[in-house]
Amino acid sequence: MNIIKYPSESELNKAIADKEPLLVLISFDGKTVIAGQIDEAVEHHILLMKAGFKDTDIDKYFRIVLDDEGADWTFVCPSDYKNISDKQRRIGQFYKDGFAVISDVLHDLGYMVGINIPRRYRRHFNMLVE
Repeated sequence: MNIIKYPSESELNKAIADKEPLLVLISFDGKTVIAGQIDEAVEHHILLMKAGFKDTDIDKYFRIVLDDEGADWTFVCPSDYKNISDKQRRIGQFYKDGFAVISDVLHDLGYMVGINIPRRYRRHFNMLVE
């Protein structure tokens, strides 16, 4: 796993020690993680760009807002996720994959917190229970 710490390793480690919220991007395969101070990056696509990636690739990452109390998952399933055409199956697979990958990354970052899907992002998620 390649963990990119923005703006720097020392500044991110200080933010973690100070229990500041972080923005975290995790590639769908879990091999690339970009973590940044929320005050430095502001939004996930900006963090992606500041870390040297194309901001238009935002739909290739699980998006998390993280602190010592929990991980809020910006649950937005891309329409082409794993080329699954059935929307309900696609969202179900995204949910399953996301929980597995995000949990592993949180553990590797030293966070033992729950993963929450905020209400404003539950539109896609709610399709699974209907």
